[in-house]
Amino acid sequence: MKQLVLIISGFLFTASFQAQDIVFDSLQIIAPGATLKEIGNQFSFTEGPAADKKGNVFFTDQPNNKIWKYDVKGKLELFMNNAGRSNGLYFDKKGNIIACADENNELWQISPDKKITVLLKGIPGKRHNGPNDLWLDAKGGIYFTDPYYQRPYWERKEKEIEGEKVYYLPKGSQTPVAVADDLKRPNGIIGTPDGQYLYVADIGDNKTYRFTINADGSLSDKRLLAEQGSDGITLDNQGNLYLSGRGVTVYNRAGVKIAWIPVPSGWVGNITFGGKKRNQLFITASKSVFTLDMEVKGAQ
Repeated sequence: MKQLVLIISGFLFTASFQAQDIVFDSLQIIAPGATLKEIGNQFSFTEGPAADKKGNVFFTDQPNNKIWKYDVKGKLELFMNNAGRSNGLYFDKKGNIIACADENNELWQISPDKKITVLLKGIPGKRHNGPNDLWLDAKGGIYFTDPYYQRPYWERKEKEIEGEKVYYLPKGSQTPVAVADDLKRPNGIIGTPDGQYLYVADIGDNKTYRFTINADGSLSDKRLLAEQGSDGITLDNQGNLYLSGRGVTVYNRAGVKIAWIPVPSGWVGNITFGGKKRNQLFITASKSVFTLDMEVKGAQ
């Protein structure tokens, strides 16, 4: 038996629960009676979930160099081997996966038939630290975080670019522009559907910020949203922000913590919304992946 801790609008609640028998009736964002459902635990480290137009969720198992697919009917299957050690994923309007291909610090486009196009190799003469997570705007431009995590499969042992930054790659360009260079270690990233704001989690400084997106793709008006960093982040259709880490923590638009969802397998790498109605929270949690039925839907 474990302890369930719910933090709702500043109030703390505890209750006993078993790992597969969690009830969240007191949370308005979670479907009444919903429980975490483990749909697989055969992985090494899961990351980068992204949903296609139909609601199928694709996610990575980076140490094993694979991308998996969990479809709207509940079927889990391998989508791709030799996936460039992909980390964060996102879908473009044509149904291609845009991937942070960490093996050679690149950005990839992966078509539905698994054809690979390298969109970005780095800046002239230097490789990126390691593109980690990304978000696409309505124009097809790519915002991505570039923290440095030394990988066992890399030959290099140090950075080639000073600083760990957030970049914007305009559609069709091969020249990324640094749009935030004052963060310690940016990681999770997500933008609002209207293209007005960009949220960036600085896991190195344990903070999450909201930026205003300008017409040219640059960022301004940096504002602290939460005194918490995150490995991955997502938004629901009420404007609530979900941060991963030790479980899933949810903040409202004003930066008030409204919920904490415990996840029994340990570290949560990333989260997204999927399913036919986009009302299923998909959680990549180390060696496992979980789903949770929600009252809210994903913002994307």
